[in-house]
Amino acid sequence: MTLLKAGIFLDVENLVRCGGWGVRYRTIRLLAEAQGTRVVRANAYIVIDRDREHEDSAYHRKKQEYRDAVRRAGFHVSLKDVRRYHNSDGEVIVKASADIDLAVDALMQCKELDYVLLGSGDGDLVRVVEALQSQGKRVDLLSFSNTSEALRRTVDAHFSGYLVPDLQPLGQDGEKPRQRGIMHWVNEEKGFGFLTIRTGLGAEDVREDVFIHINDFEHADGHSVTNKSFASLKTYQRILEFDTEEQEEGKLKAVRMIEFQPELD
Repeated sequence: MTLLKAGIFLDVENLVRCGGWGVRYRTIRLLAEAQGTRVVRANAYIVIDRDREHEDSAYHRKKQEYRDAVRRAGFHVSLKDVRRYHNSDGEVIVKASADIDLAVDALMQCKELDYVLLGSGDGDLVRVVEALQSQGKRVDLLSFSNTSEALRRTVDAHFSGYLVPDLQPLGQDGEKPRQRGIMHWVNEEKGFGFLTIRTGLGAEDVREDVFIHINDFEHADGHSVTNKSFASLKTYQRILEFDTEEQEEGKLKAVRMIEFQPELD
């Protein structure tokens, strides 16, 4: 079987800021390969604050260890310098964005690629996606929270990082990891529904038959669960975290379910 040649382009700052803490970069490569590809380019765009690293040796050591870990996972690390400037009120503004570097590299390096996996939720990349698709490339997206709806609609497939197996650490060491999923169908009147979960890294590695009942859900803020608030989990496509119990004929039931609260910078 001939494998598609793949390129990965990750805006690391965007991913981490939007909930992608602790991502396993080797899993991202495996995600691309699971789409029938061979990764030939893997770029990670990382912000660097050179002034702070020069002044704080412990901070520099921590950041350098992180960059080295990304390199060991098979990524070329492209550094984007933090810039400081004063606004009209005299306040110091710190800004760094890797989206332009990512976009230029993706367009220049795509000639030898069949498949592109973007890691970002930035809506400024919509035109980049369209340009790549116009050249016959398949473009998929990996993102977490705050993903541009226009970007999500434009790509060929969207992978929510919260649902990709083994992409982020779940649970404590030695504990059975919790599952995450999204409710795709609900009966508001009777208070039950079904969840979609990922079972692997392939585009079609999903289960849509995970049953959930309103009695097995509670709001993280302690508010009472109503049929309306339960149904809104589907309406707003909330990420849900839960344990599973196997039922008859291999069916799964979600229990001890709460709305997942991502850690955002």
